[in-house]
Amino acid sequence: MDYFCEQVQQKDVGRRMQVGQELLEYLGDPARSPDVEQDQQRLDKVIDELTAWVNSSNFKVALLGLDVLGAFVDRLSGRFKPYIGTVLLPLIDRMGDAKDQVREQAQNLILKLMCEAAPPMYIWERLAVGFKHKNYRSREGVCLCLVATLNIYGAQPLILSKLVPHLCIAFGDSNSQVRDAAILAIVEVYRHVGEKVRIDLTKRGIPPGR
Repeated sequence: MDYFCEQVQQKDVGRRMQVGQELLEYLGDPARSPDVEQDQQRLDKVIDELTAWVNSSNFKVALLGLDVLGAFVDRLSGRFKPYIGTVLLPLIDRMGDAKDQVREQAQNLILKLMCEAAPPMYIWERLAVGFKHKNYRSREGVCLCLVATLNIYGAQPLILSKLVPHLCIAFGDSNSQVRDAAILAIVEVYRHVGEKVRIDLTKRGIPPGR
């Protein structure tokens, strides 16, 4: 881990690609990597640096950063929870990426966090800021992520009354893709909770026709 702590700070793309692969192999073999959690500060530093990879303008570095963070989630499980606040904002940014593959992988990592690191609502309380993101693709991505969350977990683990108001605002978004994604999400909410959501929407001043 000392070696990786030093190497993840490299800025050279070729070197990052090599180190990322080495780190994936290392994390995938617990017998080889008993010291992952031995030094908390060192682990903090590695996760911080990988979060910077996710922010990289080079999409290959960003994808590899997402992969390696996913491997850390697999390895640490619930012990990854303290890092959720650090990684979520870059993941929201990446859900707005121009490349489909990056957007998809960012969403997959968010769903993995819900599965392995913390309950879905814990993630959503921190993810909801994405509904107001300056990038329309990120706003759309958060709506689609809610659809995926409901498909996997249903409505039970979520406090939908905290999320529906964001969707109501997104109905009036300046971008049509965001509006469509918000409608898709509210349809999914309706599928899970039924008439309650229709009543809620009426109370919020959404016209009955809509």
